[in-house]
Amino acid sequence: MNALHRLLGAVLVASSLSLPAVAHADSTVTGPGGTTSGTYMDYMKTVYDRAGAPEITSLPLTEFDSEYKLNPMGAKSWSQSADGLTWTFKLQDGLVWSDGEPLTAEDYVFALQRAAKEGYDFNWYWSFAGGIKGWSDVTDKHADPSTLGIKAVDATTIEVTTDAPKSYFPGVASLWYPVPKHVVDKIGDDYALSVDTLVASGPFMVKSWEKSNNTMTLVKNPKYNGPWPAQIETLVLDTQIGPPEVGFPAFMAGEADWTTLNAGQVPVVQQQFPDGIRKNAVFALYYLAFDPEKAPFDNIHVRKAFQAAINRDELTSTVLKDTAVPAKSILAPSYPGYQQSIADKTVFDAKLAKEELAKAGYPDGKGFPPIEIWYREQGGYNAAIAAPMLQYLQAQFKDILGVDMGIKSMPTKDWTAALKARSNGLFLAPYEYDYLDPSNFYDLFKSGGRHHYAFPEYDKLVDAGDAGADWDKRLADYAKAEQVLTDNAALVPLVHPVTIAAVSDKLKGEGVTPNSKGFTPLDRLSGYLYTHVTKE
Repeated sequence: MNALHRLLGAVLVASSLSLPAVAHADSTVTGPGGTTSGTYMDYMKTVYDRAGAPEITSLPLTEFDSEYKLNPMGAKSWSQSADGLTWTFKLQDGLVWSDGEPLTAEDYVFALQRAAKEGYDFNWYWSFAGGIKGWSDVTDKHADPSTLGIKAVDATTIEVTTDAPKSYFPGVASLWYPVPKHVVDKIGDDYALSVDTLVASGPFMVKSWEKSNNTMTLVKNPKYNGPWPAQIETLVLDTQIGPPEVGFPAFMAGEADWTTLNAGQVPVVQQQFPDGIRKNAVFALYYLAFDPEKAPFDNIHVRKAFQAAINRDELTSTVLKDTAVPAKSILAPSYPGYQQSIADKTVFDAKLAKEELAKAGYPDGKGFPPIEIWYREQGGYNAAIAAPMLQYLQAQFKDILGVDMGIKSMPTKDWTAALKARSNGLFLAPYEYDYLDPSNFYDLFKSGGRHHYAFPEYDKLVDAGDAGADWDKRLADYAKAEQVLTDNAALVPLVHPVTIAAVSDKLKGEGVTPNSKGFTPLDRLSGYLYTHVTKE
């Protein structure tokens, strides 16, 4: 069934009274694919232009499960030196590539050396989150990649040296995948462009790749002998059913085993087959980002006025119902390190907002200069959140503050360039986690980070939290750091997106079972989902 037929099939949804019976053989699972425009099937070559799901065909050193617990994968163990600067990873015994060649520590080291040398579009992650010693020297000053703080001690031992103690580094390593050096040495990066030359280190391997839209068929890797082996024989990742407007009709027609839902589809599923509903905390944050050096946001009272003028509870119970929850902290509820005590301090106070704007010299908004908020165009769950939320805020600021705010939509590339160049004083900024640790979010707002902030006390507290080994002490440092941002009204957390999906009753296993917090990560943790699912 093509995309047009799927869309036409949406009119039949309301008359369906039971969970769909998927028409594939029991050993085949079909799910939504990712981008249709990606090029390389290699996560360590490109993250933002990757094709398919190389994170399923590759074996990371570590990986998070549905309870957000870190598990050994390519590495069977790891240890930290007494000074906190060196991590030693020991690989699982007997790992092999799908072509039968041994998978060794050199393949992991080569992956990062190649990334640093060739302008990897995820370089910031290894510099900022990973803090690998010498990373910026290679990426910015063209030092030899061999000078990086990573080395293969022997075939099964990797040693990593960081610039500062990073207690959470094993979590960062969940995005460290090997690259087949023996293949790249022969044919170069083009190995990741063709099914004929791709080799896999993970539980699945690519059988077919439809280049026109990046739909892929994956099969169980017969050579794989690591943790989390595949329990299904075939996995089809169909990019055509990624958008819920197409995916849901396909699901109802029995052509997909699960699909994301948009807000209009949720009530239908809740009414007809509530047991098929799955909710996922995306662990992302939407926030107002001010440039505290640009007028009128160089006035702290202006920033505090905006900070107090947002009714998050009303926003998420009406305009963004079923798509987001209030963000009263940088971290989302259930995210590791979330602290209710921080969220409790965040309140909507229209009276205070008016008072702060008056202190800034703009009583009831009189004399306030024209402002415009810039946001980036995105698909997926972002498409259902950004525009309606901004329209709500636009009305809220006019009603409470007497301020007129324009709204400008921009392509992601232009938005990112504008943020970096400080071309505007107000942005709607989204950020989704890369690894499950508080540092992933708090590091974002350090000096030299995503924004042009400079709060030395904040940097000091976050650095202490990042380096600490005691969990409670780390959380205390992060709480103090977030208070610094709040006191300076540097940014305003708005909402944490959530996604809702429908899952066929033919799918069984931990991969589609809600965790202890009631969430089902699904493809956000695709390595776990597709290795912990069976089909009846």
